[in-house]
Amino acid sequence: MSPRAALDGHGFGIAVGHATDSDGGTGVTVIRGIDAPMRASAHVLGRATGSRELALLEPAARNDRVDAIMLTGGSAYGLDAAAGVMRWMEEHGRGFPVPGGVVPIVPAAVLFDLIPLGRFDARPTAEMAYRACAGATPSEIEEGSVGAGTGCTVGKAAGPAQCMKGGVGVAIAGTEGAAGVMAAAIVAVNAFGHVCDATGKIIAGPRGADGSMIDTERAIMSGAVAGPRAASANTTLGVVALNVAFSKVDLHQIARAASAAFYRRIRPAGTSYDGDVIFAVSPMEGRTAPLLSAEVAAVAAVEGAIERAVRFAKGRDGIPGLAEG
Repeated sequence: MSPRAALDGHGFGIAVGHATDSDGGTGVTVIRGIDAPMRASAHVLGRATGSRELALLEPAARNDRVDAIMLTGGSAYGLDAAAGVMRWMEEHGRGFPVPGGVVPIVPAAVLFDLIPLGRFDARPTAEMAYRACAGATPSEIEEGSVGAGTGCTVGKAAGPAQCMKGGVGVAIAGTEGAAGVMAAAIVAVNAFGHVCDATGKIIAGPRGADGSMIDTERAIMSGAVAGPRAASANTTLGVVALNVAFSKVDLHQIARAASAAFYRRIRPAGTSYDGDVIFAVSPMEGRTAPLLSAEVAAVAAVEGAIERAVRFAKGRDGIPGLAEG
């Protein structure tokens, strides 16, 4: 059984659901409000991003709510799966109200998992996204090689044969209490570079012939690794949720601040060969808290989720994972 995390009891107001195609090596993860929409913004780190409805999350955009966020495999093909989330939302009367019904707002971002695991023709479908949305829960959230993390790998900078398994991780950070702020992060790690723990030690990434970890940044600077070898085959996607209400402008700032976690734990991150995106969400209404406290909590939560994503990932198809054994 996969490791499981719980977000309930902290006031985040979100539920997380996965759908997994183990044979195909792909999947989808949906983060939605438990029973209400969310306020949201996003920050794009990478320059090879595949996305849907991201423009609505810009601080200057008129839209002020989303119903769900979808993280999916399948590269650009995976964007079609968002129709399943929209169908579930419409059936439950959730979405932006318009004459005659509702229009669900579902931003999405994709990661490239078409190689080296599974099958190239296996992509998340609308039915998978529907199931992920319907089964979303604030508790017992699976981590590791599930959902959008199913086909994730890390360390592809040295070539697919030398990479390790990535996955999905969930973590919480912050301070409880009436004056505190908590952040929860859900991250799917499919990185070009290696992943570090809090001390800077490489725990997952490209491996040398003797099985030792390769420092991706040093390899790139020395000319031992060339970017085009892994072009468009990477992306780390994250959602950080706050348990207090923030404006869309503040959420944009929180998402930008959370990018520090990517740069600390994934090296390199946000490159021309990554599609890295961080979403930030909060309740639409409720108490407020200092922005700086939220930024610090968001960074800590995303750092923890990145590490858990690789620690709980199980190896397959000859690609090792830290959760083996």
